[in-house]
Amino acid sequence: MASAASRPRTTGSGSERRPLPWPVRLLAMLCAFTFMVAFAVVLARLTLQPSPASEALTHSNLQPGSSLKAYLDQPELRDAFKQIGGNILLGIPFGVLVPVVAPRTRGILRVLLLTALVMLLVEFAQGALVTGRAFDIDDVILNTTGALIGYLLLGRRLSRAVHARKPRSGRAARKPSAEKKPSAGKA
Repeated sequence: MASAASRPRTTGSGSERRPLPWPVRLLAMLCAFTFMVAFAVVLARLTLQPSPASEALTHSNLQPGSSLKAYLDQPELRDAFKQIGGNILLGIPFGVLVPVVAPRTRGILRVLLLTALVMLLVEFAQGALVTGRAFDIDDVILNTTGALIGYLLLGRRLSRAVHARKPRSGRAARKPSAEKKPSAGKA
């Protein structure tokens, strides 16, 4: 029979969970990595492909909100929806896959910072290297918003299911001593 000390502890709220068995965790990480590579290929094809016909129409945007206003001022709402929705959709896979593939990036701020950094690099490459493309800070903001949505809807839960949470040193150090005191008083 297992002693109380050897069993995993759970709080009354059930905040600590057992991790999935390692073969399932490995499979989940491999699938997430595969999807991340496929997403990187799609992202590169969508954002880094030259568009010589658009060269005269492109301009860099360093002012947040400027492109969003231009999208919303277009006569066709469908075009604004495509631009804004497409940029948000491009960020969602980051919010879902990054915390699963790289457990040290778990946490909303880390996911958002990593997404913003990657998207800034993509935008810099577009503006500096790709004909007919330009840097747009609003694209970075929309992509990062998509990562936030992906993280909140699915990424956080997947990450918690695949990777065990490490107990905080302050709480973990206090709990065993609190449990031992009543039994020490009985002896």
